[in-house]
Amino acid sequence: MVLLVVGLALLALVPAGAAYFDQPFYVDLLRRVMIFAIAALSLNLILGYGGMVSFGHAAYLGIGGYSVAILAYYGVHNGFLQLAVAIGASALVALLIGAISIRTSGIYFIMITLAFTQMLYFLGISLEEFGGDDGMALAARSDFAGLIDLGDSTAFYYVVFVVMVVFLYLIHRIVNSRFGMVIRASKSNEARTRAIGYSPYPYRLVAFVIAGAMCGVAGFLLVNHTAYLTPDFMHWTRSGEIMFMVILGGIGTAVGPVLGAFVLLLLEDIISGMAGFVGQHWQLFIGIFLVLVVLFAKRGLAGLLPGARRDG
Repeated sequence: MVLLVVGLALLALVPAGAAYFDQPFYVDLLRRVMIFAIAALSLNLILGYGGMVSFGHAAYLGIGGYSVAILAYYGVHNGFLQLAVAIGASALVALLIGAISIRTSGIYFIMITLAFTQMLYFLGISLEEFGGDDGMALAARSDFAGLIDLGDSTAFYYVVFVVMVVFLYLIHRIVNSRFGMVIRASKSNEARTRAIGYSPYPYRLVAFVIAGAMCGVAGFLLVNHTAYLTPDFMHWTRSGEIMFMVILGGIGTAVGPVLGAFVLLLLEDIISGMAGFVGQHWQLFIGIFLVLVVLFAKRGLAGLLPGARRDG
């Protein structure tokens, strides 16, 4: 808890530090990292606590992004409306996917979620009016009636920071509620959960929808960050990247997804920026690092922290 508070305090000071050293690049970099940390937190709710290995989680990242971009394309820039549509559309799609996929388990669950996200990916490619495979530029960033200016890099940074902190708190409350206990119990022993009178299906479905809606918020933030949208937002490889963040940081831990997102994306930025062989083949070194973490840090990086404990 102390390390979490210290880490969040340091993140809150980043814009001031970047301004002092005249390095605004780090504000944009860490804002992007926090957006993916939000996506990783949402996946951890169903993967870490519910045992649902979804390879389609990036679908909601794309749905959130398209909700903003399509509305902006037609001249609707109201941020409150765009956010509501992003959350609602992501939750609805998660409900439809979850209603089918949660009836299965294991490899079948993985394949169904993968199939759905690829269907949505190819749907994005087919939308020629919205750029198709090439994507399209965001007409204008979301407008919050002068209350928040997402065009201001520092203001946008703190919006993402606050959303990440709120999601950390919400997931903590969800996981430690009666609802969360059923989700965790069904992951540990589904038969016993049924025996004591709880049907795991509706609980898992609600968790799936909540996770999808949260990832939709990440998509809303990401398209405002990049000011550009492509179907790659919801490609299955993006789902894999988000899953790597959760595994790297620590599955079923409160801060693991955030830690994983920061370590993975910052390492990518540092190694890919190096000269010579290392910079040209940075994916190789990232892969070696991930293998070492899996082999020697069974509970992820969060498990190496002092006083770390598993929440699920």
